[in-house]
Amino acid sequence: MLTVDFSRFPLAPGDRVLDLGCGGGRHAFECYRRGANVVALDQNGDEIAEVRKWFAAMEQAGEAPAGASAVAMEGNALALPFEDDTFDKIIISEVMEHIPDDKGVLAEMVRVLKPGGLLAVTVPRYLPEKICWALSDEYHEVEGGHIRIYKGDELVQKVRDAGLTPYGTHHAHALHSPYWWIKCAVGVNNDKALPVKAYHQLLVWDIVGTPVISTLTKAAEKALNPVIGKSFVVYASKPHRAAE
Repeated sequence: MLTVDFSRFPLAPGDRVLDLGCGGGRHAFECYRRGANVVALDQNGDEIAEVRKWFAAMEQAGEAPAGASAVAMEGNALALPFEDDTFDKIIISEVMEHIPDDKGVLAEMVRVLKPGGLLAVTVPRYLPEKICWALSDEYHEVEGGHIRIYKGDELVQKVRDAGLTPYGTHHAHALHSPYWWIKCAVGVNNDKALPVKAYHQLLVWDIVGTPVISTLTKAAEKALNPVIGKSFVVYASKPHRAAE
């Protein structure tokens, strides 16, 4: 399940891509499949170990083009272990809402992004997230949980203030908003509750269902994304220096 739209965030074979706060690696895997040279970085060592295993399995299965590469490593988003102007593309998906110093993270990404390079940042959307917080303290008051809710124009301005040029936005994952509202209402960890199980089955059908079901769910999500899309996505570019 990808949040970044690669038609708006084009990759070329050989691009150096950083998936910052990669989590389970979903965007890193897609970039690898598209022929990029990927670095997946996260502070969670267990997740990095799993991502590393999947990279190896993808290589063995021939899922990535010749010449592509993939590395998974632990690291600190506020002190990235890379030289200036290292990456052509950077993705940071559902991460910034966890980090107190979000301006510091943006500054580090700008530092390691090449002039002319692209950034994709995704965060939970304001309204669906506010509903989750209203329904459940357990949803966000956990160690490493969400510490802020972004308004769309606020995030765009922070990206602009960091020295980048925003060029597009959209919303994603509308079908996931009701799912999380239900979970927050019945208990975030109560996966055995009938409404949670039933709605989860709908999400499974969306991913692996028959072509007819998948077509219907994707059409519904496309229609609902502008209204209740759970994620807000901003795309931006790093300007070329004056001498360039």
